[in-house]
Amino acid sequence: MQGRLIYLMGPSGSGKDSLLQAARAPLEAHGCRFARRVITRSAESIGEDALGVTPDEFERLQGEGAFALSWRANGLAYGIPREIDDWLSAGQDVLINGSRGHLEAARQRYPQLLAILLQVDEAVLRQRLLTRGRETPEQIEQRLARSRKLQQEDRERTVILDNSGPLQQTVSRLLHLLDEARQCA
Repeated sequence: MQGRLIYLMGPSGSGKDSLLQAARAPLEAHGCRFARRVITRSAESIGEDALGVTPDEFERLQGEGAFALSWRANGLAYGIPREIDDWLSAGQDVLINGSRGHLEAARQRYPQLLAILLQVDEAVLRQRLLTRGRETPEQIEQRLARSRKLQQEDRERTVILDNSGPLQQTVSRLLHLLDEARQCA
């Protein structure tokens, strides 16, 4: 039995890392694996369970075939370790923190993936981005414009998950959504 790739994506500030952390225990109890991203920025600066590497280390890993998926966005390089292929082949579901801009390439490699777009009210998202203080107001507006554009694309094959309310409510919706998707597979 083949596992399924659960491709969680959403704009920076939508709460992906918080959702992944909050949903980890219940999903692991159901046999779901979590892929740890490799990123060319230290994990401490982004609050995600990622392996921070230098750009040179990333290039070396990529050249060695260490990644099942890799992409570049916002001046950074991201990689999903190749071990996810072993987990999927063993029948385990695998949840990854993906990129909206890389979704089509991921679908080509994993045609049965379940794409989930974490969405947040734009005013809430703007405030979250301003509060974290990593970008200028102009960069934030560019991110918001990109987010609006990407939300309009590929709606028929992407499940929308709203994270504007309490986190536990979003976790419950995610678990319900995954159960429904499993029944329809």
